[in-house]
Amino acid sequence: MARLLIVLIPLILLAIWLPDWWVRRTMAHYSEPADRYHGSGAQLARLLLDRHGLPDVKVEATERGDHYDPQARAVRLSSHNYEKHSLTAVTVAAHEVGHAIQHAEGYVPLQTREHLVRLATAGQRLGAMIMVAVPVITVITRHPAPGLVFIVAGLLSMGLAALVHLVTLPTEMDASFRRALPMLEKGRYLHESDYPHARRILEAAAMTYVAQSLMSLLNIAAWLRFLRR
Repeated sequence: MARLLIVLIPLILLAIWLPDWWVRRTMAHYSEPADRYHGSGAQLARLLLDRHGLPDVKVEATERGDHYDPQARAVRLSSHNYEKHSLTAVTVAAHEVGHAIQHAEGYVPLQTREHLVRLATAGQRLGAMIMVAVPVITVITRHPAPGLVFIVAGLLSMGLAALVHLVTLPTEMDASFRRALPMLEKGRYLHESDYPHARRILEAAAMTYVAQSLMSLLNIAAWLRFLRR
């Protein structure tokens, strides 16, 4: 068993690291030339939102990574995707607009993800508090029940995070390939030769959630292995 783990753990870590490396490499590669298109990522996002009847959705620059905020109703783009006129900038902008359209249409997986994110945030805080408190209570009471609570708290905290990542992946795929790419193709916003590259950018972005899902599952496996000792 130990020998198997020695082989499997590096393979799992490699499977987690490779998607992250690939997405960073792909995004950087298509970020140049920075002036490939007339409009910036922010300008294309505004145009697409207006054309889909979403003039009230804002387009903002952020330092927290590209995302759509359903509470604020805002498409937020990292500074280089907000300002640059590169293939990466306009493709990522279309993807985030895809999330805004999902929200406007009441796309159920997106709603489910938002509920799970709030639940996972609360669960992780509660789990952390329990895991800090239970060892002390166990020592004082010398009763095994708090130890069981400790196990449940850890699995709850990490399990919710894994579930969020698993639900996020189909939501991201929908925003990319059922919304962003068709929008770009229908509007002929890209140079004809760029569509295969835009697909590659969207595929690379989706792989980041595969990596996060694998990391969450690895954390759960490590936690269970720790408990068995």
